[in-house]
Amino acid sequence: MDSRITKEENSDNSRITPEMLKSRTGEFDLESILFLKLRSLGIHELGCIGECLNLERLDLSNNHVTHLAPLSSLKMLVALNLSCNRVSSLEPLASCDNLQTLNVAGNALCTVDSLQCLKGLRKLESIRLRDPIYNLSNPFCTNGSYRHAVLDTIPSVRVIDGERVTGSGSDLYHLCRDIDNSLKRFTTSNGLAEMPPGSVQPWVEDGYWDLKPFQSTIIEETYKQFNDILQECKELSKRADDAIAQAERALSIRSDTNSYVF
Repeated sequence: MDSRITKEENSDNSRITPEMLKSRTGEFDLESILFLKLRSLGIHELGCIGECLNLERLDLSNNHVTHLAPLSSLKMLVALNLSCNRVSSLEPLASCDNLQTLNVAGNALCTVDSLQCLKGLRKLESIRLRDPIYNLSNPFCTNGSYRHAVLDTIPSVRVIDGERVTGSGSDLYHLCRDIDNSLKRFTTSNGLAEMPPGSVQPWVEDGYWDLKPFQSTIIEETYKQFNDILQECKELSKRADDAIAQAERALSIRSDTNSYVF
């Protein structure tokens, strides 16, 4: 009996319907829905999702979605999570002009060319194609240099797979890319890197690691300034003592009975 109920529920959820959306959000008008979390519901078809014209954030992760056509009308969509589905084409997302974050890890994207349709999304800054924590990936991610290709395909992207590749904080990424490129130039058929004589140059200039006397010079200069200030303080203290003594002499009144008048 329980298994039959479960099958019926899964069949009901296999296609997104207005009733499903209204019951999960409490909204009577689909255009009033701004956020949708439809994770792990066994969804195969997106159905009427395209009628949520003001939808900004959508989570469809861990379903069985293959076609994204209904998403083409979601002009206000900012964040989309399609991880762990069966998507092989992202063409319908080309019209989602406000899309900023996209997660498609764990799908069936076979080549980097499948991302060409996202080239015109100028606000798209973060894309995830691989998630090692949940063991999710795409077929073309087996190529170790796929991130470089993604960056060339979608110039607006700043973060790939959670790692910043351009702008502030991208130094490590560029360093690794330069090392990879250098190794490729000298990699032989047997996979070993051979450097021609004289091609290896030191990373830093000669004498970079030598101790320099600048620290002692700074200490000496600081000590001299401290002594000068200390001497000025002593002189000011002496002047203050003299002024106080003069004031005391001027204000001192000797006891003299003849100086009082009754």
